Amino acid sequence: MKIIEYKDKYLEDVRDLLTELEKYIVSIDKDELDQVHPEYHEKMALVDLKDINENCGKCFLAIENNKAVGLIMGTIPSYDEYDYLDYKCPKRGIITELIVTSEIRSKGIGKALIEKMEKYFKENNCEYVLVDVFAYNENAIRFYSKKEYHTRMYTNIKKL
Repeated sequence: MKIIEYKDKYLEDVRDLLTELEKYIVSIDKDELDQVHPEYHEKMALVDLKDINENCGKCFLAIENNKAVGLIMGTIPSYDEYDYLDYKCPKRGIITELIVTSEIRSKGIGKALIEKMEKYFKENNCEYVLVDVFAYNENAIRFYSKKEYHTRMYTNIKKL
């Protein structure tokens, strides 16, 4: 397995990985709010790759047998003029997506991907890494906890 920067020839693999991740999120969503829209597979990867290009980001792929079997996406967005009013605004990287295909999880690929993204963030003088984790994704919560991530914010929801 090797980690490479995204190349267009892997676009379909990226689409498949993101769709696999979203289907998993849908399967564990106790609020039943997530969905895999019919256009998700075609459009979501392009939306994510555009966000990366516009926000100093990267997409790294785990390649095995000439196929992407995992990916991580991250950005280094700037703050807006009002963020400074109530926040110190340290430079931060944001992990926006991380998935390893279900057939080969728990073999260190996710760890290698996150280390590659953290290295990219460090090289770009980021002081912190942020990642949003779906509250019902207990596997991801455990994974990030092992990598020394901790909860800073909670989003509460109530159905009316």
